[in-house]
Amino acid sequence: MPDSGVSRAQRIPTHDSRPEAGPAGAPVAARRAGLLVTLVLGGLTALPPLSMDMYLPALPAVTDALHAPAATVQLTLTACLTGMALGQLVVGPMSDRWGRRRPLMLGMVVYVLATAICVFAPTAELLIGFRLIQGLAGAAGIVIARAVVRDLYDGDEMARFFSTLMLISGVAPVVAPVIGGQVLRFTDWRGIFAVLTVVGLLLTLVVHKWLHETLPPAERHTGGVGDALRTMRGLLGDRVFSGYMIAGSLAFAALFSYVSASPFVVQEIYGASPQTFSLLFGVNSIGLIAVGQFNGKVLVGRVSLDKALGFGLGVIVLAATALLLMTTGVFGDVGLVPVATGLFVLMSAMGLAMPNTNAQALMRTKHAAGSASALLGTSSFLIGAVASPLVGVAGEDTAVPMAVVQLVCALAAMGCFLGMCRPWQRLAARP
Repeated sequence: MPDSGVSRAQRIPTHDSRPEAGPAGAPVAARRAGLLVTLVLGGLTALPPLSMDMYLPALPAVTDALHAPAATVQLTLTACLTGMALGQLVVGPMSDRWGRRRPLMLGMVVYVLATAICVFAPTAELLIGFRLIQGLAGAAGIVIARAVVRDLYDGDEMARFFSTLMLISGVAPVVAPVIGGQVLRFTDWRGIFAVLTVVGLLLTLVVHKWLHETLPPAERHTGGVGDALRTMRGLLGDRVFSGYMIAGSLAFAALFSYVSASPFVVQEIYGASPQTFSLLFGVNSIGLIAVGQFNGKVLVGRVSLDKALGFGLGVIVLAATALLLMTTGVFGDVGLVPVATGLFVLMSAMGLAMPNTNAQALMRTKHAAGSASALLGTSSFLIGAVASPLVGVAGEDTAVPMAVVQLVCALAAMGCFLGMCRPWQRLAARP
């Protein structure tokens, strides 16, 4: 009988996991170890949104300082996303072959160096290049954190843990724009990258000290590039896995279209200050966190993951439709509050879509967690990178492209979920 997620997590050692005196000593130490691993994994998954969201209030300032058009400056986000996508595709199979720890440490060190160089970038083109390197290196934290979760958990426990990670990593989008806005009060946009450098260095030290190997040598893949490619081809040949992967990626693209466009929509079109933008962004992130926790604490184990996922995608479709109607003027000049409400609903529904697509996909990939995690992340970031520049094709004076991209992505995600995953068929096949 396989170990439960809890019992496997309890085996993860830490430097301070010595059993305490008394009969209750070992369980206490085990609980401390589990909490520590959770916090470290949360930090790794929080670093990418911290890297992008803290920078968002500075986008208009970067446009002015580097004398570059808004579409070019938005490519600094696209470059970071693209790097994270391609980096995962490399690091995931590496972690299946050499374990989780060594590729992670290498990626963290390169991330710190690339972020430090961004502080001194003199042109938009060089900033785009270093943001690409930053994304390539930062991918290690994303892909390996998911793989470690798969090493430790299965079934509903994995879905619950992903929801817990959303609580921890979700703090980053809440505080990042606020921090970014406050940093801009005392320095320019370069100071934001200086702060990110310090955060990356601290997380690197924490990972080095506290996160231990979770993939035993006996369970590692011994093949080379050819074996990794065959593994990925087999995963992509699984229609259900691919359905969850694409549906989750399209939902992420709808989210990232908001991330990319919102600084200009909220500040330039609706006239909000950087501090107001940061507050609204934080409120939306709180909605995502709250729904994610409701998913993990209440729905998982009571409602099938597919039902929760389908409901979440349906709400995203409705919210995106409402945003398109508002931004095209169907309801007249609605102002910031109704648009912000629609964005809040859309972001909150991501708390049902994102953890459940990851959990459902990874449940099918027990023996190739790194490669599967890489495909999930690469797909999400590549589709998000494509969506990012599309929101600015009509210039800085309209929010219609953002709403169009969100609705198209939401409808396509729902189509992939229903057409490829076909949850009713698997439900009917259960005894």
